[in-house]
Amino acid sequence: MDVVIGTPIHGKGAYIIDKFLSNQQQIQSRYPSSELVLATDEDELARALESFINLWKLKGRVLHYEVVKPDHAHSSIWKITCGREAIHKYMLSQTTAEHLLFLDADMTVEPSVVSIMKKEIEGYDAVFSGYPLRNYGIGLAGAGCVMLNRSVLEKLNFRCYEFKNGEVIFEDNMLEVDLFRLRSRVKKGFFLTINHFDSANKMKQITPRPVGVFRRLSNHQLLRYGLIRASIVCRYNMPWRLKVLISRFFGI
Repeated sequence: MDVVIGTPIHGKGAYIIDKFLSNQQQIQSRYPSSELVLATDEDELARALESFINLWKLKGRVLHYEVVKPDHAHSSIWKITCGREAIHKYMLSQTTAEHLLFLDADMTVEPSVVSIMKKEIEGYDAVFSGYPLRNYGIGLAGAGCVMLNRSVLEKLNFRCYEFKNGEVIFEDNMLEVDLFRLRSRVKKGFFLTINHFDSANKMKQITPRPVGVFRRLSNHQLLRYGLIRASIVCRYNMPWRLKVLISRFFGI
Protein backbone atom coordinates (compact mmCIF):
# COMPACT_ATOMS: atom_id res chain seq x y z
CA MET A 1 0.00 0.00 0.00
CA ASP A 2 1.44 3.37 -0.98
CA VAL A 3 -1.62 5.65 -0.92
CA VAL A 4 -4.15 6.31 1.84
CA ILE A 5 -7.45 7.76 0.65
CA GLY A 6 -8.87 9.67 3.60
CA THR A 7 -12.43 10.90 4.06
CA PRO A 8 -13.89 12.61 7.15
CA ILE A 9 -17.62 11.82 7.25
CA HIS A 10 -20.63 12.61 9.44
CA GLY A 11 -24.26 11.56 9.30
CA LYS A 12 -25.65 14.69 7.63
CA GLY A 13 -22.94 14.53 4.97
CA ALA A 14 -23.43 10.85 4.11
CA TYR A 15 -26.33 11.35 1.69
CA ILE A 16 -24.53 9.73 -1.29
CA ILE A 17 -22.81 6.98 0.68
CA ASP A 18 -23.77 4.28 -1.87
CA LYS A 19 -22.46 6.33 -4.79
CA PHE A 20 -19.33 7.21 -2.84
CA LEU A 21 -18.52 3.61 -1.87
CA SER A 22 -19.27 2.32 -5.37
CA ASN A 23 -16.82 4.93 -6.65
CA GLN A 24 -14.24 3.81 -4.07
CA GLN A 25 -14.67 0.24 -5.26
CA GLN A 26 -13.87 1.41 -8.81
CA ILE A 27 -10.85 3.33 -7.54
CA GLN A 28 -9.44 0.33 -5.68
CA SER A 29 -9.94 -1.92 -8.70
CA ARG A 30 -7.86 0.55 -10.73
CA TYR A 31 -5.30 1.11 -7.96
CA PRO A 32 -5.15 -1.88 -5.55
CA SER A 33 -2.22 -0.38 -3.60
CA SER A 34 -4.54 2.05 -1.84
CA GLU A 35 -6.54 1.93 1.37
CA LEU A 36 -9.73 3.81 2.19
CA VAL A 37 -9.80 5.37 5.67
CA LEU A 38 -13.08 6.88 6.86
CA ALA A 39 -13.14 9.01 10.00
CA THR A 40 -16.18 9.93 12.09
CA ASP A 41 -16.94 11.06 15.62
CA GLU A 42 -20.39 9.41 15.59
CA ASP A 43 -20.67 5.96 17.24
CA GLU A 44 -23.63 4.66 15.25
CA LEU A 45 -22.22 5.90 11.95
CA ALA A 46 -18.86 4.30 12.71
CA ARG A 47 -20.54 0.89 13.11
CA ALA A 48 -22.54 1.38 9.92
CA LEU A 49 -19.45 2.39 7.95
CA GLU A 50 -17.58 -0.71 9.09
CA SER A 51 -20.44 -2.82 7.75
CA PHE A 52 -20.47 -0.88 4.49
CA ILE A 53 -16.74 -1.42 3.96
CA ASN A 54 -17.26 -5.17 4.35
CA LEU A 55 -20.37 -5.12 2.16
CA TRP A 56 -18.55 -3.37 -0.67
CA LYS A 57 -15.46 -5.58 -0.15
CA LEU A 58 -13.20 -2.57 0.23
CA LYS A 59 -9.72 -2.51 1.67
CA GLY A 60 -10.13 0.02 4.44
CA ARG A 61 -11.04 0.89 7.97
CA VAL A 62 -13.03 3.33 10.08
CA LEU A 63 -11.43 5.64 12.62
CA HIS A 64 -13.51 6.89 15.54
CA TYR A 65 -12.20 10.19 16.89
CA GLU A 66 -13.14 12.81 19.45
CA VAL A 67 -13.84 16.40 18.45
CA VAL A 68 -11.66 18.76 20.48
CA LYS A 69 -12.60 22.44 20.21
CA PRO A 70 -12.80 25.65 22.27
CA ASP A 71 -15.83 26.15 24.52
CA HIS A 72 -17.18 28.96 22.32
CA ALA A 73 -16.94 26.95 19.07
CA HIS A 74 -20.08 25.75 17.28
CA SER A 75 -19.05 25.33 13.64
CA SER A 76 -19.08 21.89 12.01
CA ILE A 77 -15.59 22.71 10.71
CA TRP A 78 -14.20 21.17 13.89
CA LYS A 79 -15.63 17.78 12.93
CA ILE A 80 -13.91 17.98 9.54
CA THR A 81 -10.63 19.28 10.92
CA CYS A 82 -10.39 16.67 13.69
CA GLY A 83 -11.33 14.00 11.15
CA ARG A 84 -8.54 15.04 8.80
CA GLU A 85 -6.08 15.08 11.69
CA ALA A 86 -7.16 11.59 12.80
CA ILE A 87 -6.55 10.26 9.27
CA HIS A 88 -3.26 12.17 9.11
CA LYS A 89 -2.01 10.61 12.36
CA TYR A 90 -3.13 7.14 11.28
CA MET A 91 -1.35 7.44 7.94
CA LEU A 92 1.95 8.45 9.57
CA SER A 93 1.87 6.05 12.52
CA GLN A 94 0.19 2.96 11.09
CA THR A 95 1.24 2.83 7.43
CA THR A 96 4.27 3.29 5.22
CA ALA A 97 2.22 5.03 2.51
CA GLU A 98 4.01 7.81 0.68
CA HIS A 99 0.88 9.81 -0.18
CA LEU A 100 -2.37 10.84 1.49
CA LEU A 101 -5.26 11.69 -0.85
CA PHE A 102 -8.24 13.45 0.71
CA LEU A 103 -11.57 12.99 -1.07
CA ASP A 104 -14.80 14.43 0.33
CA ALA A 105 -17.78 12.15 1.06
CA ASP A 106 -20.14 14.25 -1.10
CA MET A 107 -18.07 13.70 -4.24
CA THR A 108 -17.37 11.03 -6.81
CA VAL A 109 -14.31 11.17 -9.02
CA GLU A 110 -12.99 9.37 -12.04
CA PRO A 111 -11.67 5.91 -11.08
CA SER A 112 -8.11 6.73 -12.20
CA VAL A 113 -7.86 9.51 -9.61
CA VAL A 114 -4.90 7.97 -7.74
CA SER A 115 -2.78 7.49 -10.86
CA ILE A 116 -3.68 10.98 -12.10
CA MET A 117 -2.82 12.69 -8.81
CA LYS A 118 0.37 10.67 -8.35
CA LYS A 119 1.51 11.81 -11.77
CA GLU A 120 0.69 15.44 -11.00
CA ILE A 121 2.45 15.41 -7.61
CA GLU A 122 5.79 14.36 -9.11
CA GLY A 123 8.22 17.14 -8.18
CA TYR A 124 5.71 18.70 -5.75
CA ASP A 125 4.69 18.32 -2.11
CA ALA A 126 0.96 18.96 -2.54
CA VAL A 127 -1.49 18.93 -5.43
CA PHE A 128 -4.98 20.46 -5.33
CA SER A 129 -7.54 19.52 -7.99
CA GLY A 130 -10.38 22.04 -8.24
CA TYR A 131 -14.08 21.24 -7.95
CA PRO A 132 -17.49 22.97 -7.99
CA LEU A 133 -18.50 24.63 -4.72
CA ARG A 134 -22.06 24.75 -3.44
CA ASN A 135 -23.58 27.96 -4.85
CA TYR A 136 -20.18 29.69 -5.08
CA GLY A 137 -18.57 28.85 -8.41
CA ILE A 138 -15.41 26.78 -8.51
CA GLY A 139 -12.77 26.27 -5.82
CA LEU A 140 -9.12 25.60 -6.56
CA ALA A 141 -7.59 25.46 -3.09
CA GLY A 142 -10.02 23.33 -1.08
CA ALA A 143 -9.15 20.03 0.55
CA GLY A 144 -11.98 18.11 -1.16
CA CYS A 145 -9.45 16.63 -3.57
CA VAL A 146 -5.87 17.14 -2.47
CA MET A 147 -2.85 14.84 -2.38
CA LEU A 148 0.09 15.42 -0.02
CA ASN A 149 3.35 13.54 0.22
CA ARG A 150 4.62 11.97 3.41
CA SER A 151 7.59 14.28 3.90
CA VAL A 152 5.41 17.39 4.15
CA LEU A 153 2.76 15.61 6.25
CA GLU A 154 5.44 14.88 8.84
CA LYS A 155 5.85 18.64 9.38
CA LEU A 156 2.26 19.82 9.80
CA ASN A 157 -1.05 19.24 11.59
CA PHE A 158 -4.58 19.97 10.47
CA ARG A 159 -6.10 22.89 12.36
CA CYS A 160 -8.70 25.63 12.06
CA TYR A 161 -9.87 28.75 13.87
CA GLU A 162 -13.29 29.80 15.11
CA PHE A 163 -13.46 33.21 16.73
CA LYS A 164 -15.97 34.37 19.30
CA ASN A 165 -17.60 36.55 16.63
CA GLY A 166 -18.52 33.34 14.75
CA GLU A 167 -16.02 33.80 11.91
CA VAL A 168 -14.19 30.65 10.84
CA ILE A 169 -10.80 30.10 9.19
CA PHE A 170 -11.20 26.71 7.51
CA GLU A 171 -8.79 23.81 7.82
CA ASP A 172 -7.90 24.04 4.12
CA ASN A 173 -7.04 27.73 4.66
CA MET A 174 -4.63 26.74 7.41
CA LEU A 175 -3.21 23.96 5.24
CA GLU A 176 -2.30 26.63 2.67
CA VAL A 177 -0.64 28.73 5.38
CA ASP A 178 1.40 25.77 6.62
CA LEU A 179 2.44 24.72 3.12
CA PHE A 180 3.65 28.25 2.44
CA ARG A 181 5.43 28.43 5.80
CA LEU A 182 7.22 25.16 5.02
CA ARG A 183 8.17 26.45 1.55
CA SER A 184 6.40 23.48 0.04
CA ARG A 185 6.05 23.04 -3.69
CA VAL A 186 2.33 23.33 -4.42
CA LYS A 187 0.46 22.66 -7.66
CA LYS A 188 -3.15 23.68 -8.36
CA GLY A 189 -5.27 22.81 -11.37
CA PHE A 190 -8.21 20.89 -12.78
CA PHE A 191 -6.71 17.47 -13.33
CA LEU A 192 -9.71 15.11 -13.27
CA THR A 193 -13.48 14.86 -13.51
CA ILE A 194 -15.18 15.50 -10.17
CA ASN A 195 -18.90 15.30 -9.40
CA HIS A 196 -19.91 17.34 -6.36
CA PHE A 197 -23.36 16.53 -4.96
CA ASP A 198 -25.46 19.25 -3.32
CA SER A 199 -28.00 16.57 -2.41
CA ALA A 200 -28.60 12.91 -3.19
CA ASN A 201 -29.83 13.73 -6.70
CA LYS A 202 -28.39 17.17 -7.48
CA MET A 203 -24.84 17.27 -8.81
CA LYS A 204 -22.36 19.65 -10.42
CA GLN A 205 -19.49 18.39 -12.53
CA ILE A 206 -16.11 19.73 -13.51
CA THR A 207 -13.79 18.18 -16.09
CA PRO A 208 -10.05 18.66 -16.73
CA ARG A 209 -9.31 22.10 -18.15
CA PRO A 210 -6.65 24.82 -18.16
CA VAL A 211 -6.55 27.33 -15.31
CA GLY A 212 -7.43 30.83 -16.52
CA VAL A 213 -5.20 33.83 -15.85
CA PHE A 214 -7.52 35.44 -13.27
CA ARG A 215 -7.99 32.20 -11.34
CA ARG A 216 -4.25 31.48 -11.45
CA LEU A 217 -3.41 34.92 -10.06
CA SER A 218 -6.13 34.89 -7.38
CA ASN A 219 -4.91 31.49 -6.16
CA HIS A 220 -1.22 32.39 -6.06
CA GLN A 221 0.44 31.01 -2.93
CA LEU A 222 1.81 34.35 -1.70
CA LEU A 223 -1.50 36.19 -2.19
CA ARG A 224 -3.48 33.46 -0.47
CA TYR A 225 -1.00 33.33 2.41
CA GLY A 226 -1.23 37.09 2.93
CA LEU A 227 -5.03 37.11 2.86
CA ILE A 228 -5.35 34.19 5.27
CA ARG A 229 -2.81 35.63 7.71
CA ALA A 230 -4.65 38.97 7.59
CA SER A 231 -7.92 37.09 8.15
CA ILE A 232 -6.57 35.57 11.37
CA VAL A 233 -5.52 39.01 12.64
CA CYS A 234 -8.84 40.63 11.67
CA ARG A 235 -10.94 37.61 12.69
CA TYR A 236 -12.67 37.74 9.31
CA ASN A 237 -12.28 35.16 6.51
CA MET A 238 -11.24 37.40 3.60
CA PRO A 239 -10.52 34.71 0.97
CA TRP A 240 -13.94 33.14 1.47
CA ARG A 241 -15.79 36.47 1.45
CA LEU A 242 -13.98 37.47 -1.75
CA LYS A 243 -14.86 34.13 -3.32
CA VAL A 244 -18.53 34.66 -2.50
CA LEU A 245 -18.50 38.17 -3.99
CA ILE A 246 -16.68 37.10 -7.15
CA SER A 247 -19.08 34.19 -7.62
CA ARG A 248 -22.14 36.39 -7.20
CA PHE A 249 -20.99 39.14 -9.57
CA PHE A 250 -18.97 37.19 -12.15
CA GLY A 251 -20.24 33.62 -11.81
CA ILE A 252 -16.76 32.07 -11.41
